[in-house]
Amino acid sequence: MSKRKLSEDPLLDQAKKTKMDNGVADGGNVEIDENLHSRQLAVYGREVMRRMAGASVLVSGANGVGVEIAKNVILAGVRALTIHDQKSVELRDLSAQFYLTEEDVGQNRAEACKEKLQELNNAVAVSASSAELTPEYLNQFQVVVLTDASLAESKRINEVCHNSQPAIPFIRVETRGVFASVFTDFGQEFTVYDVDGEEPHSGIVASIEAGNPALVTCVDDERLQFQDGQLVTFSEVVGMEELNNHKPIKIKNCKAHSFELDLDTSKFGEYLRGGIVTQHKEHKQLSFKPLSEALENPGEFLLSDFSKLENSPQLHLAFQALDAYQSETGSLPRPGVPEDADKLLGLVQELSSKQGGGENKVEVDEKLIRKFASGSSGEVNPMAAMFGGFVGQEVVKALSGKFHPLYQWFYFDSAESMPEEILAPAEYEPLSSRYDPQIAVFGRTIQQQLESLKLFLVGAGALGCEFLKNFAMMGIACGEQGVVTVTDDDVIEKSNLSRQFLFRNWHIGSSKSTVASDAARKLNPALHINALQNRVSPETENVFNDAFWDGLDMVVNALDNVNARLYVDSRCVYYCKPLLESGTLGAKCNTQMVVPRMTENYGASRDPPEKSAPMCTVHSFPHNIDHCLTWARSELEGLLEKGPSEANTFLADPNKYIGEGGVCVLEDVWREAHIQFHFQLTQQLDGTLTNFSQSKGTVTDTATLTRHTRPHERVPDHRALLAASGPVAAGTLLVAWRVAQ
Repeated sequence: MSKRKLSEDPLLDQAKKTKMDNGVADGGNVEIDENLHSRQLAVYGREVMRRMAGASVLVSGANGVGVEIAKNVILAGVRALTIHDQKSVELRDLSAQFYLTEEDVGQNRAEACKEKLQELNNAVAVSASSAELTPEYLNQFQVVVLTDASLAESKRINEVCHNSQPAIPFIRVETRGVFASVFTDFGQEFTVYDVDGEEPHSGIVASIEAGNPALVTCVDDERLQFQDGQLVTFSEVVGMEELNNHKPIKIKNCKAHSFELDLDTSKFGEYLRGGIVTQHKEHKQLSFKPLSEALENPGEFLLSDFSKLENSPQLHLAFQALDAYQSETGSLPRPGVPEDADKLLGLVQELSSKQGGGENKVEVDEKLIRKFASGSSGEVNPMAAMFGGFVGQEVVKALSGKFHPLYQWFYFDSAESMPEEILAPAEYEPLSSRYDPQIAVFGRTIQQQLESLKLFLVGAGALGCEFLKNFAMMGIACGEQGVVTVTDDDVIEKSNLSRQFLFRNWHIGSSKSTVASDAARKLNPALHINALQNRVSPETENVFNDAFWDGLDMVVNALDNVNARLYVDSRCVYYCKPLLESGTLGAKCNTQMVVPRMTENYGASRDPPEKSAPMCTVHSFPHNIDHCLTWARSELEGLLEKGPSEANTFLADPNKYIGEGGVCVLEDVWREAHIQFHFQLTQQLDGTLTNFSQSKGTVTDTATLTRHTRPHERVPDHRALLAASGPVAAGTLLVAWRVAQ
């Protein structure tokens, strides 16, 4: 396909550069579909979602990792995304690029996948481009991502982005076999508004001793999470009101339930009662170096494996040497060819020698570099998926200023996944198939084993969709003997569409496992997959019986609750099957590989129990948010679970129910409802608020208790809330009474 002129690009013709504030996009008054993005709103917040909804992103390079990034950014909900590429589709692209088919061979890679990317989110304007990346073209975007550019081209584009006013955040990612590199440059002045994305810690003040420094003591029902040097603010303090409007105050000498203020409060008013202390999260300013400078002075590398401390400096040189190798020879090192590996090794050693002596000189591990050289020509789907997620999150950070971004280099390797020794060249010979890049990394024998695997995937949600895509791209269960069995008893909802990328609007209400299986077959028609809708539990052991478990090679969990995980884990232990366990929570995740007789199983260790409030405190004296939520849940269960249960008991045997003191006439129903309403209103809330009011000091040490109790005048009108409890209780009994007639 011929290159389109700059003026022919539809996005450039109609897009206007979005306003920026300190390098962060400003979304203005953008409407957010809360039904679609409910999970993201909980993690990012409404303001961050608005910023993203006003941003335009360029992803240059429609290879495997490029399309993974584009997919994730589109699902996140930006205003527009342009997928850019000047290369044509080759059969080997199908190894990692899941939106290409054999029919697309010869077409422009960006054009071939544009429509499928658009299906992910109709609210995002997706366009394809093969235009030249001129400064004028680049200046329309809020983030620029390169996935398939030479080092020289990357330096040129990065210089444009770095020198723009304001700077355009720039990300360069490169995956070579099981090795990867990521570089970020968000400009000389980038503000991180929220470093970790966590809710600010807080505590309820019990007392404040004036002085320099002032001693603050909080209620002792929970341990304070404050640390020395942090800043805090106060609100609702009675008596020492000067603290309420004071600027953030530094704290020190933090203990379990107290801390000191780096402030002289001796001239403040006398503390009487109340108060909430909240952590003040400071903004952080970062100054990024451009790519040309960061190559020479990389600074500290982000580490993912502390057993590989020496690998990052070596890979920093290896990726530069690989670019020089490709520029000189016009190709990448051939897998398993010692001469090619020797040439690349020599280039790495040459770069190392230029660093001079001393502690900064990098010691080169020849075995690591030879593995890097052998697999560098292959792009494998698992690496593309991993770094598509990693870089997608960096794009969100660049647009929002939430979460600390990568600063500035990250190198990753999974060299242990490759054969211990480099195989013979014949083992890496291509088969003229979509799996050739993967064969170039792992060899033919491993590929044949993957195609014959019998896997059991439990769950077809967000993780399940990603697993199925990866299985299809890798060729897992694509041989005559292989099969993937996937089960999920859930159906598709609209909120799933923002992260479960195999589903579309027209799938809402359909079975997750069935739709996901059909979508995976479209990614690779050779995939053998069997979709079930059964929950994996003791009740379905007639389906998942001994013969089923014995016939598996491996189990993969993609579940969303601990009990189901524990059950599947117990089955894997019993039948000695490997288990891949994983889970996500917001921007956090975990993985665990369980190998029989080699590693700890999932159920061998448990998370510490969640904190719970004593029920006597909850019912008699709730004084924080957790107490109130626990009380509300208890009341809800009583009204909507125990009430209907009692109605069912009556319907099952009315005579027995009457004999036990139940009600059977309409007047008795209303009388019972009135009694329940009166009990809830007077004895529960009014009793507590009266006994522990601010004006009362005669109940056992009430004066002390009320010092850290928020005034009940601030509590919402509980009578209005409880007005619904009477009709609910009455309605439950009334339905039962009418049915009995």
